[in-house]
Amino acid sequence: MIKIDLITGFLGSGKTTFIKKYADQLTKKGCKTGILENDYGAVNVDMMLLGELQSDNCVIETVAGACDAHCHKRRFKTKLISLAMSGCSRVIIEPSGIFDVDEFFDVLHEEPLDRWYEAGSVITIVDAKLENDLSEQSEYLLASQAANAGKIIISKTSQAQPEDIKNTVEHLNKALEKFRCKRRLKSCDIITKDWESFSEEDFEAISNSGYIPESYVKVLSENTDYSSFYYLHVKATPDELKEIAERILKECMGVFRIKGFVKQDDSWFELNAAKGNVEVSPICNGQEIIIVIGENMEKNQIDKFFE
Repeated sequence: MIKIDLITGFLGSGKTTFIKKYADQLTKKGCKTGILENDYGAVNVDMMLLGELQSDNCVIETVAGACDAHCHKRRFKTKLISLAMSGCSRVIIEPSGIFDVDEFFDVLHEEPLDRWYEAGSVITIVDAKLENDLSEQSEYLLASQAANAGKIIISKTSQAQPEDIKNTVEHLNKALEKFRCKRRLKSCDIITKDWESFSEEDFEAISNSGYIPESYVKVLSENTDYSSFYYLHVKATPDELKEIAERILKECMGVFRIKGFVKQDDSWFELNAAKGNVEVSPICNGQEIIIVIGENMEKNQIDKFFE
């Protein structure tokens, strides 16, 4: 059976960065690894960020969200079948930050996937400076991702204080309680070590962490208020783009994440922005697009930054 890991985490928590490190460790051990990007947006920027991992021992597939839920699920299953046929021995799924974890377990019980795959580990990435003021939908998603996680990895710890991490863990436990989940997170469930210093043994423990079959009250419907806005061929220097992203996150309601690329001369730059952490860094290749993701956003409020 092929083990399949689910890497969850809210928008901007650092899932893609973690997957690059995790998949690299798996391939170094000789494991043929498949990565399936199951993205919410119609254009999958994270696929490009993972492109450097593509090799004979690492296969990357993507399912973008420009279709209805049933069509998306069919594409998701088709990609998993393709990865199984390509000879992968371990598969990593990175869903969007607004993914309902139940979908993962439901799909694994459907034919023919139930003959090829078994659940490996559910790993949840949580920002060390988790916001306190989240909507009901966001609190539910946070709880659903934490409830089943074999390990919860606190990201961006180098930018946080011990009090921030303590508050984040308390927030997670309150979210679990709110949705009637009996689980309460303990220190053994949580990794606060900076992942830049993870050893081979750390990654081995994470890959064998499994998952917790906890129940909770399901409240999220398909009709959510999450959306994404796309801006093509944005002309800005890296410094200008960083300033734009910082202002949008500060001034515009409901924005969780901004990501994409700009080109200056013959060089590409990647934007990766969430509240409290806006980065623009060089990258080998890109696509002239900026994506703004959030909840109950006002499009005309954001449009003015790109006019």
